Amino acid sequence: MRRTILLISASLLVLTACTQKNDGSPSASANTPGQASPPSSTDQVPGPGVPKVETPIDVTHFQQTPCDSLTPNQINDLLGSNITPKPEPTSPAGPSCIWNTPNISQAGVHVTFTNVDKLGLTSVYRARGTTYPFFKPLEPVDGYPLVAYDGEGDQSTKGRCTVAMGTSDTQTVDINIAQSEANIGKKDPCAAAREVAGKVLENLRNGK
Repeated sequence: MRRTILLISASLLVLTACTQKNDGSPSASANTPGQASPPSSTDQVPGPGVPKVETPIDVTHFQQTPCDSLTPNQINDLLGSNITPKPEPTSPAGPSCIWNTPNISQAGVHVTFTNVDKLGLTSVYRARGTTYPFFKPLEPVDGYPLVAYDGEGDQSTKGRCTVAMGTSDTQTVDINIAQSEANIGKKDPCAAAREVAGKVLENLRNGK
């Protein structure tokens, strides 16, 4: 499976918070993952121009329980109360968790521990300007490199942003946020995604 296509599909899932089924559950993206040859054994990470992760983090626990990446208190601060996490342990892009507001305000957070290759941020950097027409390196989060990307271009005017944070040279945690309709235009969604990445990083370092 091609990592980049899978991540586009995965990042769209949280945006279905504003398009609900009759039973109130989010409807899934219709994007179909693509096929590609597996990475070559000669691939070197990090690739040219890709920032190195100096202090790798073991994310094994979070790959098994992705909803531990954000605590209930953190979700309460981000989205409000009564938010039920939706784990997706077998998501095509990697183990994921989705938090959506239970209304049509659109706000949501989606965290994915990508496992479709062992290239880490190198995979994202290789896709800039092609699979990802929107590609923007952001200020690292306490030393951990971060980049915003999107397969449909800059989504900031829609209150959406997806970021990849390197947890090692071979792995990333990808965070997609969708702002509520009331907050669109008030804050850069990629800045908001970076703040969420900081909360996730805190939990990764603490083992939860």
